[in-house]
Amino acid sequence: MNTLTIRAAALEDAAALLAIYAPYVEKTAITFEYAVPSPGEFAGRIARTLERYPYLAAESEGEILGYAYAAPFKERAAYDWAVETTVYVREDVKRQGVGRELYGALERCLAAQGILNLNACIACPEREDEYLTRDSAEFHRRLGYRTAGEFRQCGCKFGRWYGMVWMEKHIGPHPADPPPVKSFPAVFRPELLR
Repeated sequence: MNTLTIRAAALEDAAALLAIYAPYVEKTAITFEYAVPSPGEFAGRIARTLERYPYLAAESEGEILGYAYAAPFKERAAYDWAVETTVYVREDVKRQGVGRELYGALERCLAAQGILNLNACIACPEREDEYLTRDSAEFHRRLGYRTAGEFRQCGCKFGRWYGMVWMEKHIGPHPADPPPVKSFPAVFRPELLR
């Protein structure tokens, strides 16, 4: 792979990002979504995310190889400093550092916003099978996430029950009176992505 560039995703990227996501829906239990969203619905998801949080794309030679984004952890005000993180990489470029680079840039953007807690909700099998392995949990562990909790047999896909593991990473101190979180558009600078 040649030089990898991380940039903010745009609505025009929706089709390319959806092409990365679709095989995860159709062939894996990594996502519990059953049907591939429409391009319009997917573009709407990107637009809603970018109003407050980063939605990043990894690109090499004009091709998008993966994406990562953050979403609210919970809607209550006390959770403002926590987000849920997500990353997807094109099937043919897995294990080449794309996900790590995306998560690094995502973490820098979130830290600039004042986010303190990163949470990842990861599908996890009791026993690995053709639809789901423990690779995602291991990937997050290597990036400094730790297991916070586990739900057993909470999602059914392809006629099998799968669990979810919650993993967390703290990226800043937790003062008694933290400053308000800023929106991604308010803090975005290209150097956060390098």
